[in-house]
Formats: sequence, structure tokens, C-alpha cells
Amino acid sequence: MYDRRHNMMSKKGLQLNLVCIIFLAAIIAVLYLNSGQIFAAVKSPSPKGVEPFEQNKRLGRGVNIIGYDPLWRSRSKARIQSEHFKLIKEAGFSNVRINLHPFQYGNADENNKLSETWFQTLDWAIEQALSNNLMVILDFHEFNAMARDPLGKKARFLAIWKQIAERYKDYPDEVIFEILNEPNRELTPELWNGFLVEALAVIREKNPLRTVIIGPANWNNINYLEKLEIPENDRRIIVTIHYYSPMEFTHQGAGWTSYKDKVGVQWNGTSEEQQAIIRDFDKAQAWAKKHNRPISLGEFGAYDKADMPSRARYTSFVVRQAEKMGWSWAYWQFDSDFIVYDIPNKKWVEPIRDALIPPG
Repeated sequence: MYDRRHNMMSKKGLQLNLVCIIFLAAIIAVLYLNSGQIFAAVKSPSPKGVEPFEQNKRLGRGVNIIGYDPLWRSRSKARIQSEHFKLIKEAGFSNVRINLHPFQYGNADENNKLSETWFQTLDWAIEQALSNNLMVILDFHEFNAMARDPLGKKARFLAIWKQIAERYKDYPDEVIFEILNEPNRELTPELWNGFLVEALAVIREKNPLRTVIIGPANWNNINYLEKLEIPENDRRIIVTIHYYSPMEFTHQGAGWTSYKDKVGVQWNGTSEEQQAIIRDFDKAQAWAKKHNRPISLGEFGAYDKADMPSRARYTSFVVRQAEKMGWSWAYWQFDSDFIVYDIPNKKWVEPIRDALIPPG
């Protein structure tokens, strides 16, 4: 009798344990699917890092996001939501370039220590991207502040990079650091060459193998590649360029430019128009081969005031030329202006999306 009861109790206990195990497994699965933090903790940087040409190939097709999203002021006001990262991936993109404004929204204290709230917002964005198998570029987008007063902002710039490098040192190779978007004006090519070396040294203290993106001065201009000086012995670098030529077309009607009152400029894809782009890209490619550096086209696009057929033609031609060169790219941008996705109406701007990533 004792043996029979004991066996029955053992079976019930076994069944109960099995139910508990299944329940715990389900909870873990839900947490995993909804937490990029778990993703990041599980997938650490590889011991040998990733070779930069391979990393650039993995970056592939991308889009700039959330530089001007109200989420940096308040998460409750965010335009971008979790589902948008899934939409970006499903459309065929493989990376997002997150535009960071830590000077403006980081609420740093007198010691340049960024607020935990700012970091938590960035954590969320990175984790949403990683959980959707999107690579991430952390782009220090305070180019205007740095251009106005580079020497005055230098200590703050380096202090913030030290914090970013420390916080994300254990994140996977899919997270890439971009030292500064579009150095320009007072941040001259000569001054920028010194700044980038110091920032790179700060990053390398905690991230010796992480891929870092660096671009030339004068707004990441192709014509300034020859003035760019990168440490020769650091081979974990991708070089970025931005392309908005011809400006009278790509920035027509843009209120912050000298083209604000000029509209109606078309881009028809004539032989002359195409050859201008090909010549510029050939120049960048020649520099890349000479210095054995991969190239990423970090920004390009045409402002919303241009006619849609011209915008689509231009975008398609730029992208296809970049891909012929073997470059990765990131379109400017998902939301705000130059848009490829209409958040209020929950739909893609199809001519631009299809120009970037042709159907089929």
C-alpha cells in the first residue's frame, strides 16, 4: 500500500515539475522575444571582432532613424514604436543609423555625465533593432554644436564617448560607433584629424575590436577624403561619405538652406546627370582602394518639396551606383523629412521605398 501511494505521489510530483518547467520556459521565451537587453547579454562581442569589409557587407541597406523624434524628450511622445523596427526589417533593410543628440537631450550634469533616462531610451532603440536582426550604427549627430565651437565642446564630446563606449562595450558586433556626423565649418579638416584620433582612443579603451565609422570633414564630403587622416594601424574602421549632389535639386524648398525659395528643379536621369554622380563615386572608390578602406554611404536623399518621380529616379540611381561599388548605405531618413515612411498614416512612401529596395 505504501509503495502504491508513494508511486502515485511521485508521478504527480513529476507531472507538477513538468508543468512548472514548461511554464518557466514559456516565460523565458516571452522575455527573450521582448527584450533586446537579454539579446545583448546573451550575444556578446566576438573574441576576434569582425573584419571591416565583412562588417560593411553585413550592414548592407539601411535607414536613418529617430534623430528628431520627440521620444528623446519624453518616451510617451515617441513617434517611432516597436512595430516600426519590424516593418523596417520586413521591407528589406538590414541596418538602422540612430542619430544621437546627447548635447541637446542628454541632460548631462556639470561633470558631463549623461542622464540614465537618456541612456534607457537609447537602450530601448538598440534593443528593438537587435531583436529584429537589424544592425545598429550609433551616430554622434551633434555636428552643428561641434562645428560652432569645437575646442569648447571637445571635453564634453570625449566625455560622452567614454560613457557610450563603457555602456555598450559588451554589446554584440552588430552595434557600430560613428564618431561624429558631418564635421564642418570651425571643425576644420586639420582639427578634425586630431579630434578623431582622440575619440578613437577613448573608444578603444573598452572596445578594442568594435567597428568604428569615421568620415571626412566638410560635411563628410567626397572631395575631402584626401584630407582625412585615420590611424593606419587601426583596421576596424569603415569610412563614411554623404551625398546630396546636386544640392539645388536635393534641397530645393528646404527652409534651412539657401535653396528654400527655389522649387521645381527636376532630376530626369539624363546622361549628364548620371555621369556627375558616377564621377563623384569613382573618386571615392579610388580613394578607398588606395587606402584599403570600406565605404559606407551614410546619408543621401532628396527633400520632400521635389517632385516624386524625380526623387524616386535620383534615389534609385544613387543606391544602385553605391551597390555596384560594394558600399553599404543608409537613406536619410525614415521619419521627419525626406521620409520613406509616413508614420501618421501608417504607410510606406512607396516610390521611395521601391527606389531603395526594388520589389521582388
